[in-house]
Amino acid sequence: MESIAMAYLAAGIGSGIVALGAGLGIGRLAASAMEGSARQPEASGDIRTSMIIAAALIEGVALFGLVICILLAIK
Repeated sequence: MESIAMAYLAAGIGSGIVALGAGLGIGRLAASAMEGSARQPEASGDIRTSMIIAAALIEGVALFGLVICILLAIK
């Protein structure tokens, strides 16, 4: 019983760290994109496209991390 509780605790902590890391990464990405758009307004379309692609990749990695944490808790 204790190992199951520890697995759930570890999965909860791990998923929290994954969500925190993804949030910080996307926040820094958006801040840099806004700064770049403010410095060069004519390049804002390219910057926005790159930001959306990078944010989607970060979200994908975060989703994989959360799935791994859930699978480890179930096992």
